[in-house]
Amino acid sequence: MDKIISWTAVILWMAVIFYFSHQPAAVSNELSTRVTETIAEKVEKIAPNMEFNAGSLNHTVRKNAHFFNFFVLGMLVMFALRRCGKFQGYRRIGIVLTICILYAVFDEVHQLFIPGRSAEIKDVLIDGAGASVGVIVYLVIRWIFRKRRTGYGVSG
Repeated sequence: MDKIISWTAVILWMAVIFYFSHQPAAVSNELSTRVTETIAEKVEKIAPNMEFNAGSLNHTVRKNAHFFNFFVLGMLVMFALRRCGKFQGYRRIGIVLTICILYAVFDEVHQLFIPGRSAEIKDVLIDGAGASVGVIVYLVIRWIFRKRRTGYGVSG
């Protein structure tokens, strides 16, 4: 049952990524602009004298969305493959990154067919970086929990 739930989470997250990629450029830009405006409002309250370029911030928000989406995907695929128990160590990591990067390529090709969107190799690289960091964070969290469970390194 854990395998089904973990792979369902992977597929659902891929569907979320597909949903956002399927939005025409105008809709996608409107969403990222709203996020950028919200960030700008919060920054204005915290640091009223700080100056920044809203256009540059919007670009950063859009690229961070790529990174975050594939960060989560990397963690989910890592968890799902671990639940299957078939692959270990570097092989599992390689398979996770292959799945995530292939999906990033698919995602970019898919955007070629969406009005106003394009495929960017840079976005695939950002997606791959997000997936890689997701795998690393997953491994660190797993290592911490394993150490706590065995009582290693816990004083008291």
